[in-house]
Amino acid sequence: MTKEQIINFLRNHNQKHILDHYHRLSPEGKNNYLKEWAGLDLSLVFDLHKKYSSEKDFSRPFYEIYPAPIITIPETAREKAQSDEARILGESLIRKNQVAILIVAGGQGSRLGFEGPKGKFLISPVKKKSLFQLFAESVKALSQRYRSTIPLLIMTNQENQMETRQFFASHDFFNLKKETVFFFNQSMLPTLTPEGEFILREDWHLLLNPDGHGGSLKAFYESGLLKHLTDHGYSELFYCQVDNPLVKIADPVFIGYHRMEQAEISTKVVRRRDLKEKVGIYGLVNGKPTIVEYSDFRPEDYEALDENGDIRHWTGNTAIHMISLAFIQRLNQHGFALPYHRAVKELEGLGPDGRLAKITGWKFETFVFDSIPLARKSCCMEVSRDEEFSPVKNKLGNDSPDTARAAMNNLHRSWLQEAGIQPAPEAKVEISPLFAQDKEELIEKLKGKSLAINGDMYIGQ
Repeated sequence: MTKEQIINFLRNHNQKHILDHYHRLSPEGKNNYLKEWAGLDLSLVFDLHKKYSSEKDFSRPFYEIYPAPIITIPETAREKAQSDEARILGESLIRKNQVAILIVAGGQGSRLGFEGPKGKFLISPVKKKSLFQLFAESVKALSQRYRSTIPLLIMTNQENQMETRQFFASHDFFNLKKETVFFFNQSMLPTLTPEGEFILREDWHLLLNPDGHGGSLKAFYESGLLKHLTDHGYSELFYCQVDNPLVKIADPVFIGYHRMEQAEISTKVVRRRDLKEKVGIYGLVNGKPTIVEYSDFRPEDYEALDENGDIRHWTGNTAIHMISLAFIQRLNQHGFALPYHRAVKELEGLGPDGRLAKITGWKFETFVFDSIPLARKSCCMEVSRDEEFSPVKNKLGNDSPDTARAAMNNLHRSWLQEAGIQPAPEAKVEISPLFAQDKEELIEKLKGKSLAINGDMYIGQ
């Protein structure tokens, strides 16, 4: 949009306070202001505000959710044989350079008391590796194991993009080939008051918010990376969020089931920790697979038990997916298909007197899991929480750095125990992805070797 178009837009949408502020700025301030405005989808935000303002009932609907088909953790010989078949198929797709990896990393570490992109947070129990380093080393290890080229895509936002890029560059891309690592930004949307007014964050900037993790699929398409990958023969995308250090990156079994089921999107789930754990639930709504947020349940349904005394709705979303590139193309080719949700938040912005104040704002965002009911076919696979899910979301308590480090330590100790090695009770253990990606690889590498672990130990290359 040109300067005249932006000013006319503001005038037509009753943003007098913004226009008055703009006219008081210096020439440099005005230029910076206009640069920010030019990259924003202003019409979308006002369309969304109009939609939500017209709704008389702001309460969320409660859904009737029923069990969906789940590939559970294999127990029988037949189930284990099917898992092996899926693994072999998944490995073949990696070898044929058909799988790319997307890490959604648009968040900051502020909730952890950490300034900077969350991916820079130091998390491993012994070496204190960052989340980014763990993921990069997993990609490197997979590339070496399968002699393949696995593109690593990192989605950032405009606030953490430069710091994220510089972090990778300063660490020489963690020994990945620079040309196989790609960064792209998700879109930002202005936050509005309930009355439909923009909020100033500071003199030269509006208060903006990322458009949600669903925006990763839109930005991936608009960045040209989707076309780049399909042009080079890639067909599947492994998707995860940056805050889970236990993610089994490009798990061949998961990839194999995704392809065997001819799914356009697949999801990993874990059994809920307890009745109070706040997590989305995978199930059937109106006959279609979907993920329902815990807040969209009636409390008595969310905490219901089945006839055996187990949690009825146990299928907790891990935010780990396989997604067909053709499906992402279809979600975008006629305008982005995912719905926008409204979140009402108490935010900090400039008040009428020009000072920072608490302001009620409407944020608009999209969710990746809203694509599941849009898929022609989908697939869901249960995995072990202890092996694959320990997100870092809170500074203390559940889902904190302490619980994630303990989970990593316990997992690697269990691998060593299956290899016939018993670490000392208080010893912390960390196994590099570059040494072993799983217990089977560790057992093979340590076969016939004796190893005494009396204190903290890092097992690397």
